[in-house]
Amino acid sequence: MAKRVLIVTYYWPPAGGPGVQRWLKFVKYLPEHDIEPIVYCPSNANYPIIDKSLKAEIPENISILKQPIKEPYKLANLFSKQTKTISKGIIKEKDKQSLPERLMLFIRGNFFIPDARKQWVKPSTNFLTTYIQDFNIDTVITTGPPHSLHLIGLKIKQKLEVNWIADFRDPWTNIDFYDKLKLTMWADKKHRRLERNVLTNASKIITVSKSWANDLLNISGINPIVINNGFDSTDFKNAGKLPLDVKFSITHAGSLNKDRNPFILWKVLEELVKVNSDFASKLEIKLIGPIDITVKEALKKHNLMQYTRLIDSLPHKEVIPHLVTSQVLLLPLNNVPNIEGIIPGKMYEYLGALRPIICIGDIDGDAAEIIYETQTGSVVGFSDKNKLKKEVLKLYDDYKLGVLEINSNHYNKYSRKQLAERFAIIFNQML
Repeated sequence: MAKRVLIVTYYWPPAGGPGVQRWLKFVKYLPEHDIEPIVYCPSNANYPIIDKSLKAEIPENISILKQPIKEPYKLANLFSKQTKTISKGIIKEKDKQSLPERLMLFIRGNFFIPDARKQWVKPSTNFLTTYIQDFNIDTVITTGPPHSLHLIGLKIKQKLEVNWIADFRDPWTNIDFYDKLKLTMWADKKHRRLERNVLTNASKIITVSKSWANDLLNISGINPIVINNGFDSTDFKNAGKLPLDVKFSITHAGSLNKDRNPFILWKVLEELVKVNSDFASKLEIKLIGPIDITVKEALKKHNLMQYTRLIDSLPHKEVIPHLVTSQVLLLPLNNVPNIEGIIPGKMYEYLGALRPIICIGDIDGDAAEIIYETQTGSVVGFSDKNKLKKEVLKLYDDYKLGVLEINSNHYNKYSRKQLAERFAIIFNQML
């Protein structure tokens, strides 16, 4: 008899973006290990990104439970469309924030603890407590952000004898925009108290990078398990088989905020365009998804707009062809204090695309370690302009010779299928 696992998630199709991918893919592969996933999600969520195409990836025989949620962001958007970017984690610098944005940040940080979905905790706890008892659920998984979902797991754990796994796709108090939430001392203490309660009461803690695991260990004294994000090999069955872009394309997929704006790259490309007419004639910069105003400003400042294609957010299945046919894939990391543990979900998609990655970030961080391990690209420090220029020229020379490719067999461990097997092992150990 299959073991029943209840997955409590905010992001579920038609939600788009990286938040939905992790558990959508695990739900696809867990049944291969005699595990029956049951998904619980909102029926009326206000998702910042919509991708209706992902509905087709939901397995037909999966049970999905839905309950309504009160979304304060809907009300906020009636007063100011500028607040929409906050729900995406894109927060402007203090001197560029409008009054509605500053007010929204203060309210978000101090009145909605841990986040704006906190009102879903009580009704969800009540509903799921009955469901778990009625249907003999073996294990509950809560995945955040939003981290209020972990409070659902905490309250269920306090009521029932059930295994509870808290899955941290991103940190809580160590997340890169935490210090921008205009927190009072009282609010900061409450965030940290709730975080510790979750970490110390969960049966297992799982996160997506080694460094973030160490951060959570330092907070709780409990050692988390690292299960990375990954790529679905079925999405990339055409990798290495389609014709590549004619131009020397450098492609970034996903949101590009100020912390990830690769200022050093724009400087390098400007210098190369000025002195190398052949390079200028071949260069194409493709940015797919929402970008911060500072990105556009930098492109204009360095005279690169004429080489740039700005593409609005696309359904996931439409992004993949851009990745597998690009000459180079750009991975700029967040230039923030907790940089070591940041591994963007897009990096794993880049691995599946089998195109060379150029990463700008911490050369000793977790993302860099995976790129070195898989032999899928190069990593350059935030301020190492000379090395970046050499790397770009090397990639360009290989492009001109028709040999720009990667030769790696070390990336399959990051396939969703293999990662789901690791989750199944944890489930079985808990029972």
